[in-house]
Amino acid sequence: MNEFRVCLAQLDFTVGAIQKNVDRMLATMAAHQNHDLIVFPELAVTGYPPEDLLFREDFEQAVDSALEQLAQAAEHSAIVVGHPHRVGDQIFNVVSVYFQGDCLVRYAKQRLPNYGVFDEQRYFIPANEAGVLEFRGQRIGLLICEDLWHPDPIKQLENRDIDWVLTVNASPFEVDKYQQRLAIMRQRAAESGLAIVYLNNCGGQDELVFDGHSLVMNKAGELIGELPVAQPLCATLTVRGQDFQLSDTAPADPGMVAKVHDVLVLAIRDYVQKNGFKGVLLGLSGGIDSALTLALATTALGADKVQAVMMPYTYTSSMSLEDAEQQATTLGVTYNVIPIEKLVSQFTAQLDPVFSELDIGSGADTTVENLQARCRGVLLMALSNKTGKLVLPTGNKSEMSVGYATLYGDMCGGFAPLKDLPKMLVYALANYCNREQEIIPQRVITRPPTAELAPDQTDEESLMPYAELDKVLSLYVEQDWSYAEIVAAGFDADAVKRILAMVDLNEYKRAQSAVGPKVTGRSLSRDRRYPITNHFRYQKIRNEL
Repeated sequence: MNEFRVCLAQLDFTVGAIQKNVDRMLATMAAHQNHDLIVFPELAVTGYPPEDLLFREDFEQAVDSALEQLAQAAEHSAIVVGHPHRVGDQIFNVVSVYFQGDCLVRYAKQRLPNYGVFDEQRYFIPANEAGVLEFRGQRIGLLICEDLWHPDPIKQLENRDIDWVLTVNASPFEVDKYQQRLAIMRQRAAESGLAIVYLNNCGGQDELVFDGHSLVMNKAGELIGELPVAQPLCATLTVRGQDFQLSDTAPADPGMVAKVHDVLVLAIRDYVQKNGFKGVLLGLSGGIDSALTLALATTALGADKVQAVMMPYTYTSSMSLEDAEQQATTLGVTYNVIPIEKLVSQFTAQLDPVFSELDIGSGADTTVENLQARCRGVLLMALSNKTGKLVLPTGNKSEMSVGYATLYGDMCGGFAPLKDLPKMLVYALANYCNREQEIIPQRVITRPPTAELAPDQTDEESLMPYAELDKVLSLYVEQDWSYAEIVAAGFDADAVKRILAMVDLNEYKRAQSAVGPKVTGRSLSRDRRYPITNHFRYQKIRNEL
């Protein structure tokens, strides 16, 4: 029986870096000339998602030039490459198969996702014709990403004498996406009686992280092999009739926490490197959020690219000072201590006469707390200007949901690695980081979380226990439960009322927050597009509070 060799190029492509993407594909083709077919992910030429770049004429011209290069270079192997394709005033999301300068087949995506982070219907026109590649004794059905999630596209391949199905994808990571992919592949295999090869993109693109984790499933719905999570690489799939063998198969699924860790590391590395920053810096407070951010950044970039800054104030405990220094020393990152007492005192000295003149007083409220955070933000941004390093805000999803953060203070920065991590997942990741060595001091994980902006303050007293808070926020933010439904599920009515009001009132903060990688089913940005001025929900609650 003839052997058919397929190179699955689970690689990292950059939006808009068309020639760089082409060069990566050309290098892959040169290194895999002994393969019959080389497969690249969805929209590999442009990177995914290209968004409004698709409307530019010069962008289209660059894509055309790239395709010409690829077509001419496909001498030994056929290549499957994803790209936008314009016909008149319509744009299609397609894969083209090139061999020795010719286009053997071009397939246009039929199902265009328009939910969550996706808005493909803004750009593309859906097609309605099946795609079949016939090459070197193989008849391969072609699908693109969302096509697999609906029964009709694969049903079109019935009675076409198809050997197996190839689907190319730019599918972003979510905590339960792996199980969803497996379930839908098994369903399609059962419906069609066909084996399915699932190739995914692998890399970070702003808030999206494509996790790779490409899959091969036989027609019986059995998983034959899978590629690693968050690791760009090429693997060989050998096809002999209905026998599929995948090289470089990853070990068993590593589990949710491990995958989130690896995805966040990839997200940080790609955002920093693709945007040309010299490294990163962050405020290291002695708390768990900044400690986890530091650990992830060091893994992503190396200690020589990471700077941690402790900026103590009157309320900063000796425990925080000790733990921050210990972690920075353990990781070997650059570490600076810049006290902010004088800065805060100078601000308050300038403001107090104005407060008195306005007859609003200078008594205890959040003004001085926010001044502390904003002084720290000013220092970090000044260091960023001088060093060319990117500031990483360290806030998590639980706190961003309720607005427990200071605009122009601890929210300063350009990329927020923990932005979509509920607090309890932060704890799980911190423990995971310590699985082999204690790189986050254990005391940081076990002590009560506190912003240390006021005497004897703890976060859970200001909010509610994080285990409870995360459950309420998941129901409200991710599942759209109502106040009544959440209370009926057993949560305290007054606490829920206060938390939901905080979520609603702080949309303006989230609108100004740094971009951060999506890991949950619904993030706080592209997934959840709420108006800032919004009187629909809980106006009475707002007035009461």
